[in-house]
Amino acid sequence: MWQALANGINYIINMGASVMLPIVIAILSICVGVKPGKAIRSGLMIGVGFVGLSLIVTMMNSELGPAAQAMSERFGLNLSVVDVGWPGASPMTWASSIATVAIPIAIGVNIIMLLFKWTKTVNIDIWNIWHMTFTGAIAYAVTGNFWIGILGVVVHAAFTYKLGDLWAPLMADYFDLDGITVPHGTSAYMAPIACLVDAIIDKIPGLNKIDFSMDTLQEKVGVFAEPVIIGFILGAGIGFLAGYDVTMALQLGVKMSAVMVLMPKIVKCIMDGLLPLSERAKEVMNSKFGDSEFYIGLDPAILLGDSQVVTAGLIFIPITLLIAVLVPGNRVLPFGDLATIGFFIAIAVAVCKGNLFRTLISGIAIMWSTIWIANETIPWVTKLAQTTGSITDNSLVAAMDQGGSPITYIFTQLFTMQNVPGLLVVGIGYAICMVFAVRCSKQRAAELALKREQEEEY
Repeated sequence: MWQALANGINYIINMGASVMLPIVIAILSICVGVKPGKAIRSGLMIGVGFVGLSLIVTMMNSELGPAAQAMSERFGLNLSVVDVGWPGASPMTWASSIATVAIPIAIGVNIIMLLFKWTKTVNIDIWNIWHMTFTGAIAYAVTGNFWIGILGVVVHAAFTYKLGDLWAPLMADYFDLDGITVPHGTSAYMAPIACLVDAIIDKIPGLNKIDFSMDTLQEKVGVFAEPVIIGFILGAGIGFLAGYDVTMALQLGVKMSAVMVLMPKIVKCIMDGLLPLSERAKEVMNSKFGDSEFYIGLDPAILLGDSQVVTAGLIFIPITLLIAVLVPGNRVLPFGDLATIGFFIAIAVAVCKGNLFRTLISGIAIMWSTIWIANETIPWVTKLAQTTGSITDNSLVAAMDQGGSPITYIFTQLFTMQNVPGLLVVGIGYAICMVFAVRCSKQRAAELALKREQEEEY
């Protein structure tokens, strides 16, 4: 029976997010009382949104990936281990034996935490349980202990749901995603770094006065600060840095303009599809738990609808390559995740309230940390790839997404003690960042409450 259930779960997962999520959303919607026709429509709208996201991300990978590689070759970057990115890391994670039980365990952790009121986050993004699974799969591959791997899934899942609680006020305040949160992915666990950096900038005279965003830029330069123009400038600029001729560089510019224009429209499809479930889930939760507040946990892709996030993501493509060169002892060549750097810094944009200057400073700290950890975890990621049959030769692989996760690094180091100084630096540093993240969340919650009170008065 257990094997049949596991096979069924794997079958649905293998359909991909564009099919799996509509099925999950439709079933959940019907279960909470949404009419079947409306539930099916909602599921399909989400499927349409994820197909659109897939097309955009695929185009970004196919266009920006080669440009980034050409840029690294042109400037002679001596980085020997290629970052396979989330497109490479997620399949090897699902191929691990831990993956068979990871989904029910992660869901079980969420249910237990909700029942005991340890979290307000109701995670419906089943696909991104691969992030939690990755920690368990790495720990199992490195230690050879299956139960340590299971513990890794539990720890990462519990931490993820608390991150969902933490970022909910920022989702409502900056992204206008009321009742929705983004508990998983690189953006969620790296945003605490932005909270610390933002607090430091606040204390530095002069720097704390610098504030520019797409909106303020547009006021000064007009049409040239519109997303379609910014996308073209950044895309063409990357093309020229890669050594492209004028035609190819301009083509890349137009395609990045398309990303800037289409991404918000695609994200709107996902949000429209989620609205019936979100509203009905709130009603059900309120009837069962009184006026307790709950947040629906979603994929960080919904944050890419913000022009500041997409702009910062494009700017960080060359910056990340430069950081990779500057990090001492680094061997990781950013590649697989370069096109989706927006995922790394999306919540940092909200932390910085859209201030691109602070986002750039915070993003540098985030990408520096990510690359350093990803470099440290090269042997672990390679071991996972070998045990799952993802590679059959002696080549090395790295992954910035999840392979650069402080959660995975700290947890696995606790059971291996391969680099105690590194464990202490990352562990203590991340703990300090979390203190500032909690403070940031409380401040934004208070600001949001005050804003709502003022709106009600008027």
